[in-house]
Amino acid sequence: MSYMTETLQPEHDLLTLSNICKSFKKTGGEEHLVLDGVSLNIKEGEIVALLGRSGSGKSTLLRIISGLARPGSGEVLYSGKPVTGPVKGLAMVFQTFALFPWFTVLENVELGLDAMGVPQGERRQRALAAIDLIGLDGFESAYPKELSGGMRQRVGFARALVVEPTLLLMDEAFSALDVLTAETLRTDLIELWLERRIPTKGILLVSHNIEEAVLLADRIVILGTNPGTILAEIQIPLQHPRDREAPPFRQLVDEVYELMTKRPRSAAGKSEAVPLSYRLPSAPINKLAGFMEALAGEPYNGRADLPELADQMGFGVEELFPLLEALEILAFARTEGGDVELSTSGKSFVDSDILHRKVIFAEHLIRHVSLAAHIRHIIDERPGNRAKEDRFLRELEDFFSEDEAERVLQVAIEWGRYAEHFAYEEASGILSLENPGRLDEG
Repeated sequence: MSYMTETLQPEHDLLTLSNICKSFKKTGGEEHLVLDGVSLNIKEGEIVALLGRSGSGKSTLLRIISGLARPGSGEVLYSGKPVTGPVKGLAMVFQTFALFPWFTVLENVELGLDAMGVPQGERRQRALAAIDLIGLDGFESAYPKELSGGMRQRVGFARALVVEPTLLLMDEAFSALDVLTAETLRTDLIELWLERRIPTKGILLVSHNIEEAVLLADRIVILGTNPGTILAEIQIPLQHPRDREAPPFRQLVDEVYELMTKRPRSAAGKSEAVPLSYRLPSAPINKLAGFMEALAGEPYNGRADLPELADQMGFGVEELFPLLEALEILAFARTEGGDVELSTSGKSFVDSDILHRKVIFAEHLIRHVSLAAHIRHIIDERPGNRAKEDRFLRELEDFFSEDEAERVLQVAIEWGRYAEHFAYEEASGILSLENPGRLDEG
């Protein structure tokens, strides 16, 4: 590769976040905390990757940084000045391209300059230069529908870079692209950055791809969930270009996986019991079973390196981590040191036939998921053994937003129906004991 291999040296702070908190009001007027005490800085000359799962507040944090939303408390400084609204010098590349279909490539790239009041002649010159820089020369008059996904995202990059941003924000900018296209764009971006062919002095990359973060970033910041808090920061001391297969690269990937799969610990140092308010991950039964079957088979035989397993199964963070969390909650697997291993019960589940799998799952669901046990207990006590789902939604809304409460309840219902602990009528929203119960078995 032609680009330089030394890492740019960080200098002054471009962005400083101090103790950022953000809440949203729920329908009942209660506050739902999304970000809690987030402090972060980005220096000149560095790329920072922000990793976090759904519910970590990544998108909310980006909106606060860009001035499109105000924090509930805390301070945002850009180049030492408070951010109180949209900031000149910041630009964003989105996941979904966000192009106007009725504008040509050239017109889409010119939009930001037009909004800034740049004269037409200069606007056209700068837009053409940005299009050439990003590798789209010859497509100036094309419309978005004529372009591939990768070319559309190049237009997005050109539109962001044409305003000559000091800080470039990237909101999962490669996640909607196929593997080869995303890899090409990453390579082109890092080449432009290291050869200093773009005026940008810092990049904040929001991603759910761990290898992408280690490949591009100088520093990785990991956000926890519900509410979003910073769990860890990891320096990436590797020079560019980075070799994905090199032991130091793989070691860093393993380290990030280990940090992101750690479950909260209580003050006594033990894993906290799952309370009624626990956020159940979205993990369908068929995917849980398929994941355990793959882990139990060759070449893993019940234990696997998470990065290797994720790569082989084609899983990203958003798909992999909910499965891991669900299996840990249900005590079917455990993660440690960047590895995942089936428990004895997990192996028994895989080795069982369909009916006995349901029995094993039913036992673990009541023992380890307090929300499912609570639902069953209420149904048992109700006359006619029937209860409306709204009754449980109201309880969950004491802890979650309405949408999140509904999602959590639907997970508990799916798991409970599979275990035959209760039945559910979607049309009426009624939970009942029409199916044989498992609590009295065994």
